[in-house]
Amino acid sequence: MRADLLSDPVEGLDEALAAVETFDQALVSGLLRPGAAQAAAVAGLAESVAGTPLAVRVAEAAERAAAGAAGEDHFVALAAARGALLGSVHDALTLRIDEAVGRPAPEEKPGPATAGPEHGTNLLAAARTWLCDLARSGWRGIDHELVAGAAPVVSAMLPEPVLRRRATLLDGFAAELAASCPGATLERVPVRRWADLWSRALLLTVPGSAGERPDGSVTGRLLPLGVDVQEHATAVQAQVHAVFEPADGGAPRLVRAGVSAPKPDTVVGAGLWQLLRPRMSLLGAVSEGRSMELADMPVTAEGDLVWDDERARAGEPADPFATARVRLSAAAAFRVAPLDRHPVRIAVPVLLEGYAAHSEEGRLAFDLAGQRLAVDTDRIPAAGPLTPEAVAASHSCVGLLRWDAGEFLLQPLAVETTVRKKTVAVHAGAWAGGTSDKAGLRAEKAATDAVAVLRERAGRLLRK
Repeated sequence: MRADLLSDPVEGLDEALAAVETFDQALVSGLLRPGAAQAAAVAGLAESVAGTPLAVRVAEAAERAAAGAAGEDHFVALAAARGALLGSVHDALTLRIDEAVGRPAPEEKPGPATAGPEHGTNLLAAARTWLCDLARSGWRGIDHELVAGAAPVVSAMLPEPVLRRRATLLDGFAAELAASCPGATLERVPVRRWADLWSRALLLTVPGSAGERPDGSVTGRLLPLGVDVQEHATAVQAQVHAVFEPADGGAPRLVRAGVSAPKPDTVVGAGLWQLLRPRMSLLGAVSEGRSMELADMPVTAEGDLVWDDERARAGEPADPFATARVRLSAAAAFRVAPLDRHPVRIAVPVLLEGYAAHSEEGRLAFDLAGQRLAVDTDRIPAAGPLTPEAVAASHSCVGLLRWDAGEFLLQPLAVETTVRKKTVAVHAGAWAGGTSDKAGLRAEKAATDAVAVLRERAGRLLRK
């Protein structure tokens, strides 16, 4: 990998991010009675998309917002401009990664997905009204009464399957705001995060924005690379990154397969796998180091497998490092959906070898031919045997290349290290399908006991 390309500046990136950051600051105080700084912020956003198809509408929206007279359509236009700028940053960074690893660019699709008839347009309009009220009040102006306005909208949307994902986004956003009320007393405002949630939610209220995506199915061999575990107090998700080889001999592709489950906050560490294993047989194959044979497995246009155990069976042994060395650089990614183009979504599987690991001010980094690449050890899950110490002692690594806070970061998924003159592989997902490791067994037993107690208590409540 050409690590020097990752450290070279990307033309226009700083300017795009500066326009987004300035606009985000305008949302802190709200746009009901904008001052000079806020007027300049929305004008700067409009100037950043001048010469694009959004130019006229965003210029009008910026003018109305600067006068404190923005309507719903104007706020949607401003959110679209913000999304377009972050989308351009996403595209520039992923292109740079493709150049650095020598990977083919994603294939162009013949055209946009055709959206079907939209359902619940009245509910989407109600959600849009609430989001626009938030923008007028600003994060410093939120109170419990304003935030509570989302509750009836969310309650009405949740029973509708086509609206459920948008309802979940609104519900989570409202919960964060409610926990921070009143906004006037906040010591610190999560400016970028709330602006991200606000703009995405607002754009998804536009009829047709979450229309039908062209899905298909795939048949062939799946070669797992590693597992990314994301844990929350009440939920857990495991996302398997893999290379897919079509049965018809087509070019290999990068795909993902995710599984999630609700969880009690007492289940942590290796115990998480007990909640996920029954939902996906792929986790067992990852733990055993095997490939999987897929037959007509549904897949989205973005490369996410809609996992169905009935369409998969265990295949031959497949070492993730062998897969990475032989197939990874030739595997192209799927195109990212327009509304999903955001730098935070960048997670590109890469193979690194021949580096020297060193620590700077307590932060691990890899030295690749004189180029420094920071390692995000905070993302290493406690649900596996991979540790920061194992990463620091490694000489090969399969990981996800991400971008955060102005730099590229590596999230390790698996490493190879030398133990007693032998090369040993350590995987973050090694315990996914079960383990004989002593530490893993202790964590599994503790989780089993916790789940048993919770089930017994739940049974008592149901009987009462």
